[in-house]
Amino acid sequence: MGLRLEDKQAMVTEVQAVAQTAHSVVAAEYRGLTVSQLTGLRAKARQSGVWMRVVKNTLARRAVTGTPYECIAGSLKGPLILAFSKDDPGAAARVVKEFAKGNDKLVPTLVAIGGRMYPAAEIDRVASLPTRAQALALLLGVMKAPVSKLVRTLAEPHAKLVRTVDAVRASKAA
Repeated sequence: MGLRLEDKQAMVTEVQAVAQTAHSVVAAEYRGLTVSQLTGLRAKARQSGVWMRVVKNTLARRAVTGTPYECIAGSLKGPLILAFSKDDPGAAARVVKEFAKGNDKLVPTLVAIGGRMYPAAEIDRVASLPTRAQALALLLGVMKAPVSKLVRTLAEPHAKLVRTVDAVRASKAA
């Protein structure tokens, strides 16, 4: 049974709202997956902050029009599930990649990030993007490195003096 016009309009509005604020999108073909497998995939997606939905391709094309992901409209073919990363750019790619390892019937078809579409082969690169916490830790390490090197450089003459005095004391004691 097909969707009513109001349901279609609501779905397009919902997908468009998510696409406006999403960091990235992954489309994957789900042909051959059971309902319980799709339910498990959706549960993993919710835990990771990923919005995931099966949307008819014509509705998805209308929904992404006017969003940063308008570039994927021409590539939506076949039974696809769309996964939008809401919090960090690599979340959707990580969820799809992890699930596809155990289920060969889930096949990523495209990845889009920052308004640019990439082939499915790039899912590994997008999935390896750091999370927000990891990126902040890397930034903090880069900012902290010069200060700690300066402190070590300033403390080294005193430490060398202490080691020299200790070596002299040890040689006199022997």
